Amino acid sequence: MIEFSIVDWAAWAPGLSERSQWLGWADAPYPPQGEDTPALAEIPAMQRRRIERLGRMAIQAACWCEDGQGADSQVPLVFASRHGDVARSMDLLGALVGEQPLSPTGFGLSVHNAIAALYSIARGHRGNYLALAAGQATVETACLEAAGLLVDGAREVRVVVYESPLPEIYATFADEPDPFFAWCWRLTAPTPGRPTLSLQWEAAPHAAATAPGTLPHALDLHRFLLSGAPALEHVAQGQRWRWGRRG
Repeated sequence: MIEFSIVDWAAWAPGLSERSQWLGWADAPYPPQGEDTPALAEIPAMQRRRIERLGRMAIQAACWCEDGQGADSQVPLVFASRHGDVARSMDLLGALVGEQPLSPTGFGLSVHNAIAALYSIARGHRGNYLALAAGQATVETACLEAAGLLVDGAREVRVVVYESPLPEIYATFADEPDPFFAWCWRLTAPTPGRPTLSLQWEAAPHAAATAPGTLPHALDLHRFLLSGAPALEHVAQGQRWRWGRRG
């Protein structure tokens, strides 16, 4: 089991940019819809031009979750997404099929850690960062990584989770709703007076996977944080994950 406190959070999705909007959403959740894109005013315009919508959402959430005291440049970062910027990868594959030259910039920005790297460069982040994907357990894996960094001595870790709709060609493989969203949590070791989450896990090879709901699991987990619910269970890929809360 791991435990950690959430000392701050930030999130962005179409129609949900204010903290008060997210708190209201947690009481009556729904899949975010819309075409709006975060302004991302924290990033210089020349750098901002290179960032696609998914990257803007992730970086916006990460920027909003900075501590505002200039101490974040060494805070470890865990960026997590099931599919990353798969739309950009599809554009590159389409160019290959059409025997067109590949954009070196496009290729560089299609790798899974590109969004984390863009954030790091733009914000002068000099600490450890990593980007991961772990299927239906992506968020749990990200929090396990963060817990390990805390044990290794990090005073806090920021976890950034972000997703977007799959391209139409992959739609038949979708196993949960896939709206645009991004959120960031600032994690520390359990701290008195702060919401503290616990995560337990066990092998469950014969258990039925959690049925898809109206929200993707990663977004439902953010709802769990905001709503104050005491527990959440998630079964996926032969593993049972149990989230709990105290404080």
